[in-house]
Amino acid sequence: MTQCFTNQAFTISHADDSKFVGQGLRPFFEYRDLGIQDSTQGKFGAHVIRAVPGMESPGAWHSHELDFQMVYVTKGWVVFEYEGQGEHVLRAGSCVLQPPGIKHREVRHSDDMELIEIISPAEFATNDEEAPK
Repeated sequence: MTQCFTNQAFTISHADDSKFVGQGLRPFFEYRDLGIQDSTQGKFGAHVIRAVPGMESPGAWHSHELDFQMVYVTKGWVVFEYEGQGEHVLRAGSCVLQPPGIKHREVRHSDDMELIEIISPAEFATNDEEAPK
């Protein structure tokens, strides 16, 4: 029997052979790529994000040009503020779907914060935004 996979390749990522790097979108976070971008030809991306202990967020408002963004907190806590939604404390087990283009900011986080983010497409633009009124 032949298996047919369209536009996707099998991939697996193990924590013990994957590295966190500090070259992501925010300098106060480190990112571990889960290999989804290459396996889906850039249609999706997924990574684990963790806090860099001792570093704080400047709380800058921004938005993303993407079709899908989901965040699931696995450890610690993080406070996000969303345009029209206010501040929300996300703890281990919290999940948020951030609609495309929503203005938001990361306000603060615990030093042990870790989360999984799934996005589509894998590459997207981030825009600086003024604080919502």
